[in-house]
Amino acid sequence: MKVPLLDLKQQYASIKDECLAVTEKIYESQHFIMGPYVEKLEEEIAGYCGTRYAVGVSSGTDALLLSLMAAGIGHGDRVITSPYTFFATAGSIARAGAVPVFVDIEPETFNMCPERLKGFVGSMDKKERRSVKAIMPVHLYGQCAEMDAINAVARENDWIVIEDAAQAIGAEYKGQRAGSIGDFGCFSFFPSKNLGGFGDGGIVTTNSEVYYEMLHILRVHGAHPKYYHRYIGGNFRLDAIQAAIVSIKLARLDKWTAARQKNAARYRKMFADADLSGILRCPEERQDRHIYNQFVISVENRRDQLRDFLQAAGVGCEIYYPVPLHLQDCFAELGYGYGQMPVSETAAAQTLAIPVYPELNVDQQEHVVAQIRSFYK
Repeated sequence: MKVPLLDLKQQYASIKDECLAVTEKIYESQHFIMGPYVEKLEEEIAGYCGTRYAVGVSSGTDALLLSLMAAGIGHGDRVITSPYTFFATAGSIARAGAVPVFVDIEPETFNMCPERLKGFVGSMDKKERRSVKAIMPVHLYGQCAEMDAINAVARENDWIVIEDAAQAIGAEYKGQRAGSIGDFGCFSFFPSKNLGGFGDGGIVTTNSEVYYEMLHILRVHGAHPKYYHRYIGGNFRLDAIQAAIVSIKLARLDKWTAARQKNAARYRKMFADADLSGILRCPEERQDRHIYNQFVISVENRRDQLRDFLQAAGVGCEIYYPVPLHLQDCFAELGYGYGQMPVSETAAAQTLAIPVYPELNVDQQEHVVAQIRSFYK
C-alpha cells in the first residue's frame, strides 16, 4: 500500500470545477497582479484570524521580511527566535540586515520555551537588551507557542512581536487565533500548507493601522502614491490566481482541519493499541486548537533507519528539520556550537513527520502504524 506524506490530488478533485471557473474569469480579465480577488482574500483572512487587517504578499518568507521592514528593524538590530524551524524564520531576519538570536524550545511542543526566554533575557545587560528589537516566535507544526509569556517579555522591553504562523492558520491560543496575538502575523500559502495555493503566496495580519499602511506601501516598492518613493520597499505583491484559489480553499479549511484532528486522535489510539507508546512520543496538544500542519512523532532510537524503512514500504515521511538553525553553516559567524540548544538538537535527531492530511483513511493509517510496529518489534 502506498501512503503519501501529502496527497493534494484528492483535495484538488473536490474543488476542481470551482478552481477552473475562477481562473477562467481571471484569464479573461487579464488582471493578474493584486486587484479584487486579493482584496477579497485579505478581508476573509482578517475575519478568519480575528484581526483588523490583512495584507496579501508573495510568500510566507516575504511576509516575515516585510513585517520586519514595516517595524523598522534592520542593520545591527537583534531578533530573538527559535532555532528549530524552517530556514525562512531566521533567514528573513538576516535578509533584513538584523541578527537572529536563538532561544531553545520545549521538548513537548517544539515551540520556544518561555522559561528559557526569561532566563536568556534576564542574563542580558542594558546594552544587549537595547539591541534587541523583536521576538519572532514560531507556531510550529500547527500549534501556538506560549504567547502570554512571550508577549509579557516583549512588553517589559518594548519589543515587537512577529508571529511566524506559516504552519498555523486557524490554530488558537486561549481563544485567540494565530496571527492576532502579536503585532504581526505571518502566513504561508505554499501548496503543502493546510491552506495552500497553486504556487507561492502569503499574507500578513495586524491590528495596527500604522503597520497596515506601512505594509501596503512597502509591498509595492515603497511607492505612495505610485512612482513616488519615500521608502525602499520591494516587490511583495500577491497575484490574483493565488488569492482566488486560497479563497476557495478557505471556505473548506475548518472541515479539513477537523479531519486532520480526527486523524491525529486516531494515531494516538492506534499507537497505544499497538504497544508503541513506550517507543515513540506523539505531539502534545497543549493549546486550544492544534491544526496539525504536520503530525510529528519522536523516536529515541534509529530514527533515520525508520525513515528509510517506511519509505521503502511506501509510507511517505519526512524529517522536519535535520539541522537546527544555530548549527547551519551560514550562521557560523554567530558563534553557536553543538550543545548550546540541546532540546532543538535532540528534536533534530529524533523527530519524524508521518501522513496526517484530511483525506487519509483508516486503512492507510493502519498501514503506517503496522509498518512502524514491524520496524521496532
